[in-house]
Amino acid sequence: MTNPNILLTRIDNRLIHGQVGVTWVNHLGANLIVVANDKVSGDEVQQSLMDMVLPDVIQTRYFSLEKTIDVIHKASPRQKIFLVVKDVQDALALKEGGVPIDNLNIGNMHYEEGKKQISSTVSVDEQDIKDFKRLGELGVNLDLRRVPTEKGQNILDLI
Repeated sequence: MTNPNILLTRIDNRLIHGQVGVTWVNHLGANLIVVANDKVSGDEVQQSLMDMVLPDVIQTRYFSLEKTIDVIHKASPRQKIFLVVKDVQDALALKEGGVPIDNLNIGNMHYEEGKKQISSTVSVDEQDIKDFKRLGELGVNLDLRRVPTEKGQNILDLI
């Protein structure tokens, strides 16, 4: 079975929004965005709002985590996939479920009570740190970066 052509997986609590939609897609040369999120997979309003920010040539799929795990290996090699998840827990669930995530871009994890801010756009709590370390152990390259032009940092160096 061939591996799906996942160019990059990104954590962004806003999932797809203007900057990401356009900047990352162009940078990667992606033609399919897969949003793996249990809530959004059932929310057509959210989906159409996200679709609006993207160029028409980009296809989108909104799958639950389970469905992503089930169908990602059926992707055609022509599908250049940009996989977007909401948080590190979802990224880890996908990785442990057999989705071949090699490169994880940490773009946006907003601050909330109990989290510590480690960059201008990323805040983590103990569970997040544990899960990032686990991803690191699984061989995932962890790159904290908002936009492609920024110099990335290994998140493990910051936590």
